[in-house]
Amino acid sequence: MSASPSTLRGVLSPVLTPFEADLSPSSPRFLRHCRALIAQDVGLAVFGTNSEGNSLSVAEKRRLLDVLVEAGLPPSRMMPGTGACALPDAIELTRHAVEAGCAGVLMLPPFYYKGVSDEGLFRSFAAVIDAVADPRLRVYLYHIPPVAQVGISLPLIERLLGRYPGVVAGIKDSSGEWSNTKAVIEAFGAQGFEVFAGSETFLLSTLRAGGAGCISATANVNGAAIAAAAARWREPGADERQAALDRVRAAFQKRPMIAAMKAAIATGTGDEDWCRVRPPLVELAVEARRGLDADLDAIGYVRPTLPAPD
Repeated sequence: MSASPSTLRGVLSPVLTPFEADLSPSSPRFLRHCRALIAQDVGLAVFGTNSEGNSLSVAEKRRLLDVLVEAGLPPSRMMPGTGACALPDAIELTRHAVEAGCAGVLMLPPFYYKGVSDEGLFRSFAAVIDAVADPRLRVYLYHIPPVAQVGISLPLIERLLGRYPGVVAGIKDSSGEWSNTKAVIEAFGAQGFEVFAGSETFLLSTLRAGGAGCISATANVNGAAIAAAAARWREPGADERQAALDRVRAAFQKRPMIAAMKAAIATGTGDEDWCRVRPPLVELAVEARRGLDADLDAIGYVRPTLPAPD
């Protein structure tokens, strides 16, 4: 099984999922937000961690992806999250993404059972790839042990690359440890394996080491600046641009990230419905929101100004 060259290098965002009053996904807001990200040269890693992806049903994810494709957004810039604890769910979502023309899928390991072996994880990824059995499939592994508590080791990557060269295409490393990101690039980058940092904090280091870019939560709210830093990483001023990104990231990272980013969009757009999150998450408290606003104002941050839905 082989795959075409990637169109996913650079910056992608795990796109925030807005909700209606009944907590159903708000397709109009979602589409507007995705259009704005594409206009900023930010790819769409929909249904990721900061998308509240594991709080969405299979049917909801399928429908939201269809909304984007039917509206004419480029599937070549999409990397939907399709990993799931239930193997049939992962297969269905992955197959749907491939059939929609998405350039890749971002695949969490099955994460409910802890302490599982590399053998078990290999069988899980292999079962999805073999069931989809489509030469267009490109799998990006999702390593996020701080949340999933199930990691993806270098030996597992090596085994998957040996069995599925060109199909297992890369990884998002959200370990938060530059040493791990660097080790993956050094071990597999020369084979064309595309390594994305899980935060723009490591964007410049990743690009300088030969990585592909970053898939970052705060690309939802600082996408243009992150994309510009990625595009100009070889130019003078790269370190200063990285430092500016870090200041914005730090302001959001001091609070619950999803609620904080949604609050910033709500403030910028005047659409308070953007603040909604699905339980068990809760919206940003009033005092926390005031603190976020003060921190953002202090660094000259300009909030997103997407038009509110009609």
